[in-house]
Amino acid sequence: MTNPSTPSPASKTNRLNGGQVIARTLAKTGARTAFCLAGTAHTHLLFGLQDEKFRIVSGRHETGTVAAADGYARITGKVGIALIKADQGLPNAMTGIITAHLACSPVVVIVSLTPANTLEAEGEDENDALDMVKAHCKWARTVPMPERLAEFVEAALAQATAGRPGVAVLGVPQDFEAAAIDYAERANAKSLKADPPAADVTSINAAADLIANAKRPMIVAGSGAALAGAGAALRNLARTFKIPVLASNLGRGLVPEDMKLGFAWPLAQVAAKEADVVLIVGLRMSQRMGYGLAPRFAANAKFIQVDIDAAEIGHNRLVDVPIVADARVAIEQLHAALTARKYTPTSDPVWVNDAMKVRLARIDELGRGETAPIHPYRMARDLMAQMPENAIYVGDGADIQNWMHAILRIRSERAFMDHYPLGSMGIGTPLALGAAAAARELAEDTGDTERPVVLVTGDGSFGFYCCELNGAALAGLKIVCLISNDGAWGTEKHGQANALGKSINCELGQWDYQLIAKAYGLNGERIERPEDIAPALRRAFAADKTTVLNVITDPAAGLVRKQDPRVQTVAFEDLVSSQKKHYTPAIA
Repeated sequence: MTNPSTPSPASKTNRLNGGQVIARTLAKTGARTAFCLAGTAHTHLLFGLQDEKFRIVSGRHETGTVAAADGYARITGKVGIALIKADQGLPNAMTGIITAHLACSPVVVIVSLTPANTLEAEGEDENDALDMVKAHCKWARTVPMPERLAEFVEAALAQATAGRPGVAVLGVPQDFEAAAIDYAERANAKSLKADPPAADVTSINAAADLIANAKRPMIVAGSGAALAGAGAALRNLARTFKIPVLASNLGRGLVPEDMKLGFAWPLAQVAAKEADVVLIVGLRMSQRMGYGLAPRFAANAKFIQVDIDAAEIGHNRLVDVPIVADARVAIEQLHAALTARKYTPTSDPVWVNDAMKVRLARIDELGRGETAPIHPYRMARDLMAQMPENAIYVGDGADIQNWMHAILRIRSERAFMDHYPLGSMGIGTPLALGAAAAARELAEDTGDTERPVVLVTGDGSFGFYCCELNGAALAGLKIVCLISNDGAWGTEKHGQANALGKSINCELGQWDYQLIAKAYGLNGERIERPEDIAPALRRAFAADKTTVLNVITDPAAGLVRKQDPRVQTVAFEDLVSSQKKHYTPAIA
């Protein structure tokens, strides 16, 4: 239906309301899904989006709304669009905004503002409602007048997508969406895509020299490689020159994790200290990477770092060859430089598997029991046996993701995301909602079968935004959700127990979370026996709606993960026993 009070897009008049102007501008991006909490604040915009054939996915919390747009952006590569209200809505959205921005997701958040002429000198409304968000996003502006709506929307889109992507926040006074505007297509609209920057030839040659003289070169790839569309170039480089690729974040699956050339960083990072030359592509050297330092990497290893943002290069560790460039272009240049040198690899990536032998043997020992309680490894193995190769995996929680990383293998592009780098518990549920909307839209674009979306979460993390399942039900989106229900905040419980011999305020109880799915008309099952996992997964993948599988897992399993570094795929200390310092330990 169309809004009867405003001209329809089919009308010959160029007189549109502000909401229609925004919608037409957003439509030029190719996105056809927007995420919105409620309707009143953006009434005219929502009608305009409907006229432009957008689907509207409803949210129940502003962080969930922004996170769903984030998940959509990570999978499609298009701009994620989130619509919220200022007032209480913007404070609620902050976790979603920070998560998306740190993940380098191109997301535009349109915030409906209280009209300026209603502000009082000593009222409760801020003079600039966007002040709270400016330190946590890439760009934030308020549209000054209705006639400039298209210009400011274009600027927000350009800022979100240019260079290193991020979150752009656009404040729109609510009355602007209803304002009548003489609309004309902007002939000189700002292009959303510029030619990707190439690397300096001197730097490429220096990098090629290091790799050509290396005994054990390694590539570590992150989200920046995926955002640059570097998958084909990365696979070509790895296969031609037999260089192992360890991937993290959205970079996982660019090289299929076949345990020959492609590996998951969380599992294979024990091999990093064996590399003598390390090529970092589109990845921050952060805590999960051991900051690029020993003991995670060899102290004398040579580092090459490729990033589109010069400010990211050399954090925490000195880099021998810095390369400021688009990841895809730089990898293609490096391939050409190595080919010109007639470089022939002197080693096979089998050394990565050799470095993991002790770890893999220990992992293989655990979770093989056929009786309850269910070990998380059993759940993970059964999932891998049932999950299609093109599935999109969304991870959440703490203990359960540590377990999952040991078993999980990602084999396709733009197929992995979790709550990192912010680490905000619970955000996996709305990320999965956005991923499911993305999978549907991409299937419509290509004519291919819709990619399944799998969410693996903990019982603690599931509780944060479980009502976002309402959006999945309303939009007809399908998610296969597995909850590892150990009845506690497992990481905290076992961290306290390991350090102090006891725990406090960590118990949750192994409740019937599957009933939350059923409350929204979705499928839900409680699983207590190991043999019931695989059949339940087959039913979930075959279903036409979201299914929540509440898997009752061993409450005691997590203590082993705290004590045995061989099963620690994310190395960190929650409560350092000495109480004197925080550090990133070595892992085995």
